[in-house]
Amino acid sequence: MNRLISADIEAYAQAHSMPESDLCRALREETRRRMESPQMIVGPLEGAFLKMMTQLVQAASVLEIGMFTGYSALCFAEVLPVDGTVLTCEVDEESTALARQYFARSPVGKKIEVRMGPALDTMRHLKGPFDLIFIDADKVNYVNYYRRALDLVSPRGLILIDNVLWDGDVLKQPAPDEKTAAIQELNRVVATDPRVTAVLVTVRDGILVIRPRS
Repeated sequence: MNRLISADIEAYAQAHSMPESDLCRALREETRRRMESPQMIVGPLEGAFLKMMTQLVQAASVLEIGMFTGYSALCFAEVLPVDGTVLTCEVDEESTALARQYFARSPVGKKIEVRMGPALDTMRHLKGPFDLIFIDADKVNYVNYYRRALDLVSPRGLILIDNVLWDGDVLKQPAPDEKTAAIQELNRVVATDPRVTAVLVTVRDGILVIRPRS
Protein backbone atom coordinates (compact mmCIF):
# COMPACT_ATOMS: atom_id res chain seq x y z
CA MET A 1 0.00 0.00 0.00
CA ASN A 2 1.35 3.39 -1.00
CA ARG A 3 1.47 6.10 1.65
CA LEU A 4 -0.92 8.99 1.04
CA ILE A 5 0.72 10.96 3.84
CA SER A 6 4.30 10.89 5.05
CA ALA A 7 5.50 8.26 7.50
CA ASP A 8 6.58 11.00 9.92
CA ILE A 9 3.12 12.58 10.00
CA GLU A 10 1.44 9.22 10.50
CA ALA A 11 3.86 8.37 13.32
CA TYR A 12 3.13 11.73 14.97
CA ALA A 13 -0.62 11.15 14.70
CA GLN A 14 -0.22 7.67 16.13
CA ALA A 15 1.87 8.94 19.05
CA HIS A 16 -0.89 11.40 19.94
CA SER A 17 -3.78 8.94 19.65
CA MET A 18 -5.25 6.14 21.76
CA PRO A 19 -2.44 3.67 22.47
CA GLU A 20 -2.21 0.25 20.88
CA SER A 21 -2.62 -2.68 23.30
CA ASP A 22 0.32 -5.00 23.86
CA LEU A 23 -1.56 -7.93 22.32
CA CYS A 24 -2.49 -5.95 19.20
CA ARG A 25 1.14 -4.92 18.83
CA ALA A 26 2.26 -8.53 19.07
CA LEU A 27 -0.35 -9.57 16.49
CA ARG A 28 0.72 -6.80 14.14
CA GLU A 29 4.36 -7.84 14.40
CA GLU A 30 3.57 -11.53 13.84
CA THR A 31 1.37 -10.64 10.88
CA ARG A 32 4.30 -8.77 9.36
CA ARG A 33 6.56 -11.80 9.81
CA ARG A 34 4.18 -14.51 8.66
CA MET A 35 1.68 -13.19 6.13
CA GLU A 36 2.27 -12.48 2.46
CA SER A 37 0.30 -9.19 2.51
CA PRO A 38 0.84 -7.78 6.02
CA GLN A 39 -0.17 -4.28 4.83
CA MET A 40 -3.77 -5.49 4.93
CA ILE A 41 -3.78 -5.09 8.72
CA VAL A 42 -5.40 -1.83 9.80
CA GLY A 43 -2.58 -0.86 12.17
CA PRO A 44 -2.48 1.27 15.32
CA LEU A 45 -3.72 4.63 13.97
CA GLU A 46 -6.75 3.21 12.18
CA GLY A 47 -7.27 0.85 15.11
CA ALA A 48 -7.51 3.87 17.42
CA PHE A 49 -10.01 5.45 15.03
CA LEU A 50 -12.16 2.31 15.04
CA LYS A 51 -12.08 2.21 18.84
CA MET A 52 -13.15 5.84 19.05
CA MET A 53 -16.06 5.32 16.64
CA THR A 54 -17.17 2.28 18.64
CA GLN A 55 -17.16 4.29 21.85
CA LEU A 56 -18.91 7.31 20.32
CA VAL A 57 -21.94 5.27 19.24
CA GLN A 58 -21.82 3.29 22.51
CA ALA A 59 -21.82 0.12 20.46
CA ALA A 60 -22.73 -3.23 21.98
CA SER A 61 -22.73 -5.21 18.73
CA VAL A 62 -20.26 -5.01 15.84
CA LEU A 63 -20.37 -6.75 12.46
CA GLU A 64 -17.06 -6.98 10.61
CA ILE A 65 -16.83 -7.95 6.94
CA GLY A 66 -13.27 -9.16 6.36
CA MET A 67 -11.17 -10.08 9.39
CA PHE A 68 -7.68 -10.92 8.03
CA THR A 69 -5.58 -11.75 11.14
CA GLY A 70 -8.03 -10.28 13.63
CA TYR A 71 -6.41 -6.96 14.54
CA SER A 72 -9.50 -4.82 14.01
CA ALA A 73 -11.75 -7.42 15.69
CA LEU A 74 -9.54 -7.22 18.79
CA CYS A 75 -9.68 -3.42 18.68
CA PHE A 76 -13.48 -3.53 18.71
CA ALA A 77 -13.60 -6.15 21.46
CA GLU A 78 -11.23 -4.15 23.68
CA VAL A 79 -13.68 -1.22 23.94
CA LEU A 80 -17.02 -3.02 23.85
CA PRO A 81 -18.93 -3.54 27.11
CA VAL A 82 -18.55 -6.84 28.95
CA ASP A 83 -21.55 -8.32 27.15
CA GLY A 84 -20.62 -6.80 23.77
CA THR A 85 -20.16 -8.93 20.65
CA VAL A 86 -18.12 -8.86 17.45
CA LEU A 87 -19.37 -11.05 14.62
CA THR A 88 -16.60 -11.21 12.04
CA CYS A 89 -16.65 -12.79 8.57
CA GLU A 90 -13.66 -14.32 6.79
CA VAL A 91 -12.87 -16.81 4.01
CA ASP A 92 -9.12 -17.33 4.42
CA GLU A 93 -8.16 -20.25 6.66
CA GLU A 94 -4.52 -19.24 7.21
CA SER A 95 -5.22 -15.73 8.46
CA THR A 96 -8.13 -17.01 10.54
CA ALA A 97 -5.91 -19.55 12.28
CA LEU A 98 -3.57 -16.77 13.39
CA ALA A 99 -6.49 -14.61 14.51
CA ARG A 100 -7.93 -17.41 16.63
CA GLN A 101 -4.59 -17.83 18.44
CA TYR A 102 -4.69 -14.20 19.54
CA PHE A 103 -8.38 -14.24 20.42
CA ALA A 104 -7.63 -17.17 22.72
CA ARG A 105 -4.85 -15.17 24.40
CA SER A 106 -7.01 -12.08 24.94
CA PRO A 107 -9.28 -11.55 27.96
CA VAL A 108 -11.81 -10.04 25.52
CA GLY A 109 -11.45 -12.74 22.88
CA LYS A 110 -14.64 -14.45 24.04
CA LYS A 111 -16.61 -11.49 22.65
CA ILE A 112 -15.56 -12.42 19.09
CA GLU A 113 -17.41 -14.95 16.92
CA VAL A 114 -15.89 -15.91 13.56
CA ARG A 115 -18.12 -16.93 10.65
CA MET A 116 -16.28 -18.64 7.82
CA GLY A 117 -17.53 -18.43 4.24
CA PRO A 118 -18.54 -15.73 1.74
CA ALA A 119 -19.64 -12.68 3.70
CA LEU A 120 -22.65 -11.95 1.49
CA ASP A 121 -24.00 -15.40 2.29
CA THR A 122 -23.49 -14.77 6.00
CA MET A 123 -25.04 -11.31 5.82
CA ARG A 124 -28.06 -12.67 3.97
CA HIS A 125 -29.03 -14.72 7.02
CA LEU A 126 -28.35 -12.10 9.69
CA LYS A 127 -31.14 -10.09 11.28
CA GLY A 128 -29.31 -7.34 13.18
CA PRO A 129 -29.42 -4.64 14.18
CA PHE A 130 -25.71 -3.96 14.62
CA ASP A 131 -24.48 -0.75 16.19
CA LEU A 132 -21.36 -0.63 14.03
CA ILE A 133 -20.53 -2.38 10.74
CA PHE A 134 -16.96 -2.36 9.41
CA ILE A 135 -16.41 -3.37 5.78
CA ASP A 136 -12.89 -4.33 4.71
CA ALA A 137 -13.18 -7.30 2.37
CA ASP A 138 -13.09 -8.00 -1.39
CA LYS A 139 -13.48 -4.69 -3.14
CA VAL A 140 -15.61 -5.84 -6.09
CA ASN A 141 -18.48 -6.51 -3.67
CA TYR A 142 -18.25 -3.21 -1.80
CA VAL A 143 -21.56 -1.86 -3.13
CA ASN A 144 -23.29 -5.16 -2.31
CA TYR A 145 -21.87 -5.14 1.20
CA TYR A 146 -22.95 -1.52 1.68
CA ARG A 147 -26.51 -2.15 0.54
CA ARG A 148 -26.94 -5.14 2.84
CA ALA A 149 -25.26 -3.27 5.70
CA LEU A 150 -27.93 -0.57 5.43
CA ASP A 151 -30.53 -3.22 6.24
CA LEU A 152 -28.56 -4.44 9.25
CA VAL A 153 -27.26 -1.26 10.90
CA SER A 154 -29.00 0.27 13.89
CA PRO A 155 -30.73 3.64 13.28
CA ARG A 156 -28.19 5.18 15.66
CA GLY A 157 -25.26 3.18 14.33
CA LEU A 158 -22.42 3.62 11.86
CA ILE A 159 -21.11 1.88 8.77
CA LEU A 160 -17.35 2.22 8.26
CA ILE A 161 -15.78 1.19 4.94
CA ASP A 162 -12.01 0.88 4.55
CA ASN A 163 -9.65 1.49 1.59
CA VAL A 164 -11.96 3.92 -0.19
CA LEU A 165 -9.03 5.98 -1.55
CA TRP A 166 -7.28 2.83 -2.81
CA ASP A 167 -3.73 4.19 -2.92
CA GLY A 168 -5.07 7.30 -4.68
CA ASP A 169 -6.17 5.26 -7.70
CA VAL A 170 -9.75 6.51 -7.23
CA LEU A 171 -8.59 9.69 -9.01
CA LYS A 172 -7.79 7.81 -12.21
CA GLN A 173 -10.20 7.97 -15.13
CA PRO A 174 -10.92 5.55 -16.54
CA ALA A 175 -10.41 3.15 -13.67
CA PRO A 176 -7.31 1.00 -14.24
CA ASP A 177 -8.92 -2.21 -12.96
CA GLU A 178 -12.08 -3.81 -11.62
CA LYS A 179 -11.30 -3.18 -7.96
CA THR A 180 -10.70 0.53 -8.50
CA ALA A 181 -13.91 0.82 -10.51
CA ALA A 182 -15.85 -0.89 -7.73
CA ILE A 183 -14.52 1.50 -5.09
CA GLN A 184 -15.26 4.52 -7.30
CA GLU A 185 -18.81 3.22 -7.73
CA LEU A 186 -19.22 2.73 -3.98
CA ASN A 187 -18.09 6.27 -3.29
CA ARG A 188 -20.57 7.62 -5.87
CA VAL A 189 -23.41 5.50 -4.50
CA VAL A 190 -22.85 6.60 -0.90
CA ALA A 191 -22.40 10.28 -1.82
CA THR A 192 -25.76 10.32 -3.63
CA ASP A 193 -27.76 8.09 -1.29
CA PRO A 194 -30.50 10.20 0.39
CA ARG A 195 -30.85 7.65 3.19
CA VAL A 196 -27.47 8.43 4.73
CA THR A 197 -24.99 11.14 5.62
CA ALA A 198 -21.31 10.40 5.10
CA VAL A 199 -17.80 11.75 5.35
CA LEU A 200 -14.72 10.30 3.66
CA VAL A 201 -11.88 10.55 6.16
CA THR A 202 -8.29 10.59 4.92
CA VAL A 203 -6.97 8.24 7.61
CA ARG A 204 -4.53 5.69 6.18
CA ASP A 205 -6.10 4.50 2.87
CA GLY A 206 -9.39 6.34 3.36
CA ILE A 207 -12.39 5.43 5.52
CA LEU A 208 -16.02 6.21 4.70
CA VAL A 209 -18.02 7.02 7.82
CA ILE A 210 -21.70 6.55 7.08
CA ARG A 211 -24.72 7.16 9.29
CA PRO A 212 -28.39 6.53 8.51
CA ARG A 213 -30.53 9.65 8.39
CA SER A 214 -33.03 9.86 11.22
